[in-house]
Amino acid sequence: MLLGDVLNRLRDEAFAAETLVMLDDLPLMARLQTEAGRHGESVGLYAAAAVDRFAAFAGNEDWLGLMTALERADDPGAAVLRQMLVWCLRHDCDCPDHREEYPT
Repeated sequence: MLLGDVLNRLRDEAFAAETLVMLDDLPLMARLQTEAGRHGESVGLYAAAAVDRFAAFAGNEDWLGLMTALERADDPGAAVLRQMLVWCLRHDCDCPDHREEYPT
């Protein structure tokens, strides 16, 4: 499956849960669950919105970091998704409210 397909299917809760488990990063999953709850969203919707926010708001250094992670990873798709999610968790307070765009 192509990375774009994975990113588009994150809104499907079962697919999102399976994909996030495959990242094998329990602390990241816990942070996503907490942040999603804070926004009144499911984890899948939060993850999908996080990818969109990264694409819209990440700076040049963030994209360079993503490309570096991509180059070094055994699983490039997982590395890209992890990088985008971590960025969003770190910068979520700086992003515009996204709940209207992805209603629960």
